[in-house]
Amino acid sequence: MDRVVGIETEYGCLLSEDEPHVNSELWPAKVKNYLFRKADAGTIDLHYRDYEEPPGNGGFLLNGGRLYLDMGHIEYASPECLHLHDLVSYELAGDDLLRSALIALGAEDRVSFIKNNVDHHTGATFGCHENYLMRREAQFTPPILGTLLTFLATRQIFTGAGRVGQSNPLAFDFEPPQPQGQVNFQLSQRADHIVNDIYQWVQFNRAIINARDEPLADYRKYRRLHLLIGDSNMSPYATALKIGTTACVLSLLEEGRLPRNLVLVDAVQSTRDISRDASEQWMVRLENGKTVSAVDVQWEFHHLAQKHFRHSSAETNWLLENWAFVLEAIAHNRHALIGGVDWITKKWLLETFIESEGLSWDDPWLQSIDLEYHNIDPRRGLFFSITPGKRIADWNNGVRRATATHVPPANTRASGRSRAVSFFQTCNFPYVINWDSIACDSRDFLVMGNPFETYNDEVDHFLSRPRTLVSATEQQP
Repeated sequence: MDRVVGIETEYGCLLSEDEPHVNSELWPAKVKNYLFRKADAGTIDLHYRDYEEPPGNGGFLLNGGRLYLDMGHIEYASPECLHLHDLVSYELAGDDLLRSALIALGAEDRVSFIKNNVDHHTGATFGCHENYLMRREAQFTPPILGTLLTFLATRQIFTGAGRVGQSNPLAFDFEPPQPQGQVNFQLSQRADHIVNDIYQWVQFNRAIINARDEPLADYRKYRRLHLLIGDSNMSPYATALKIGTTACVLSLLEEGRLPRNLVLVDAVQSTRDISRDASEQWMVRLENGKTVSAVDVQWEFHHLAQKHFRHSSAETNWLLENWAFVLEAIAHNRHALIGGVDWITKKWLLETFIESEGLSWDDPWLQSIDLEYHNIDPRRGLFFSITPGKRIADWNNGVRRATATHVPPANTRASGRSRAVSFFQTCNFPYVINWDSIACDSRDFLVMGNPFETYNDEVDHFLSRPRTLVSATEQQP
């Protein structure tokens, strides 16, 4: 992949009938507190990060990532990863941390964390945000952005997590949604909640691309592409395809090799149309007047990536081979993708259940099945009941790494940050940890502006300096 990438995952919390419903926001806080105060998984924040993140709201982890509370739910941000295999392993580490906390608290039979993106009862949506480091000089002209949006709108044919039913959220201008036919099942959980193509606000105007320029690195050299469109995938294979194909397309962008004349008339509407297309033909209209299928769009991006990046690394070859395998299977043998592509797996489970129980698609029972697919507990999550083919099973099993909860990637600045986290766990110095810096008291900073550097030596030198412990009362004016 050769690109620094990270994923932020927001988890829903599901309680059994034996657990009081009012505890749905209490348990995320309990789990967060356990991980930082009992399990020593990281160092908790001592300072305000913003007005919604007071001291104690979360902190950085020994694996270099971050865990915190966001609007009452737990959010886990993976450490910066340079390789695709690492990225998937560290994304799964969030699941492992939450499960370990529930087990230690004796609550694994009463409380579950759900890695999904919709709440069928309230209409709320949970995010899965992707972060890609890019060169500052990368050109984002309207045609280039339009082509990137075309890729992002069509990739859901293999990255979508699938969902029962639909939502009709209001856009930012508060125009009421137009009446639409009933949707039984669709490809993406996020598609209905994306109401803009590019926008800065996240919470009230979810866009495909978040335009906020916050690189979390040296802003003179880098920018961070922040994507809101993606679903949370239960299949590690789907996560790899989602991140890997997008990283390939961004490399095409940076090298000026994106396809021409591949801009959608309306990327937001096309995102929703593809997701809801019951015929699964997934036709979209381009600005040049042509109509093309989402599968053919993806093939065009694949052909360019194959032409320019083949044999650049073993990881890239794996990605290109599996990108092609998935596109071929979608067209000719979708059964081969069960356990690998989430929406195909979920739809197969639901159709099997409907047939065996004699149900219709509007039966509320199906929403429960939909939800349990995303339960991260292997004993209960329906995803874990699936046995995929060898190609997919080998990947899904091979990326699960027990050490990823507490050992950072060895080739990014997450490594140096992890050293700081470990140091501050065992001392009484006041500290501040950020993605791109660490500080010991308010006057002594170490800037870590290059995510490709480990900063191991710099962090060790910084932490070894002699310091005088200042009490909290002495720090106050």
